[in-house]
Amino acid sequence: MKISLILFCLGLVLTDAAVIKQNKRFPDDFFFGTGTSAYQIEGGWDADDKGDSIWDYMTHNMPEVITDHSNGDIAADSFNNYKRDVEMMRELGLDMYRFSLSWPRILPTGVPNYVSEAGITYYNNLIDEMLKYNIQPMITLYHWDLPQKLQEMGGFMNPLIADWFEDFARIAYERFGDRVKYWITFNEGYQICYEGYDYVSKAPRLNATGVGEYLCARNLLLAHARAYHAYNNDFRPTQGGICGYTISISSAQPLNDTEEDRLALELHTQAEWAIYTDPIFSKEGGFPKELSELVAEKSANQGFPRSRLPAFSEEEKEFIKGTSDFFGVNHYGGGYVSFSLYDLENSVVPSTQDDIQVGSYAPEDWPQAASFWLKRMPRSLYIVLKRIHERYDGNVPIIVTENGWSTHAGIEDEDRVAYYRAALEGALDAMDEGVNLLGYFAWSLLDNFEWMAGYSERFGLYEVDFEDPARTRTPRKSAFIYKQIIKTRVVDHGYEPHSYVMTIDEGH
Repeated sequence: MKISLILFCLGLVLTDAAVIKQNKRFPDDFFFGTGTSAYQIEGGWDADDKGDSIWDYMTHNMPEVITDHSNGDIAADSFNNYKRDVEMMRELGLDMYRFSLSWPRILPTGVPNYVSEAGITYYNNLIDEMLKYNIQPMITLYHWDLPQKLQEMGGFMNPLIADWFEDFARIAYERFGDRVKYWITFNEGYQICYEGYDYVSKAPRLNATGVGEYLCARNLLLAHARAYHAYNNDFRPTQGGICGYTISISSAQPLNDTEEDRLALELHTQAEWAIYTDPIFSKEGGFPKELSELVAEKSANQGFPRSRLPAFSEEEKEFIKGTSDFFGVNHYGGGYVSFSLYDLENSVVPSTQDDIQVGSYAPEDWPQAASFWLKRMPRSLYIVLKRIHERYDGNVPIIVTENGWSTHAGIEDEDRVAYYRAALEGALDAMDEGVNLLGYFAWSLLDNFEWMAGYSERFGLYEVDFEDPARTRTPRKSAFIYKQIIKTRVVDHGYEPHSYVMTIDEGH
């Protein structure tokens, strides 16, 4: 990957939109990759001196909360099969590969009083194997696997998480930053904070509705800023990389073209993702204005002595503002939103949903993935990219850090092929209209432990045989289609693979 990409990520013009409009082709400097996360693929849960994560703890002590009662103890066994994973990257012709570090694999106690050299070695081996074939690593520092020891001290509800996370980030920069030039601090604040602390659909299942998410969001953003400034001040001058932040965004649209439903969309936006991005990317900084006022008013009416969404001080606003070199967006599906769709009768009070009272739905005739929450919305990725571009005045470089479609086990995945083609056409259209899109990562390289769904849902370009001790990987049709898109930089609906035998093209 050319060093010039780093400059592009920092805001230079990436490509000539007129050329894209004429040829509908991704430029040569546009990078394609795939993504994974540590707990979902690595296995080796107790290898060497690794500590427990909140997912180790939850799946071992509450297996019933996982659809198939499974866990990530072995998963795809990438801990032992990383060379095969890199071979798959070469088969696809990837420019980059996004993976996360297991915090408790590197810091078994959660803090740097003890660093696991075995854990460091594992990631060094993976990084070096990738670079051997000119595949650039993008590291996510935190993809949901908090050390259990830190959770027992409050996790993201404890303001000290900013100290703990900065310590972890500094070790990662020190040990890997001489070769890794692309960093993401946090993956998906909403899923970390709402699903993990406000609700029970992710570890640690705190279920502190109406309070947990907001406290977590505040602490997470301060932790992110600490890690960003550490890199920017102490490592970027010698390492020359970039550091960003990733959030998940659905392609919500107003149910009706009315002022009321447009307000519903704005409140939905603020509660789902702008609460995690406005403090970084907006000119004003701080949490979104309308959401902050609404939560403060409801908190007072509910008898709370202060707002359940605690504001940042002016100093904190300035500390957080601008702390990302790119906007990392994970996107899957979407739907329509309206106040009229909200189920007031079954509302939990207090809760984020009750605070905004916006409901959503997706039409029955949209294609349905294996995941209950995922339907293919027309022009979905295009809508999201344009919304980010417009919300932040068109100044922010964007990277699609996740985008994918789930199926059940099996090789046949025509619906995944259709999803990727539609998404990438939407990306081209958005770039044609001035969106500064730098790259795209398909989710996922291979089947993995799909969180609460266990192994009942599959997102991989490569199928993994979880019944085989060797965890054999087999390319699906979507792998061949994605490979052709990367090679030609064109979305060709007429292309069909001549063979289902995957080979490595010369140069990869």
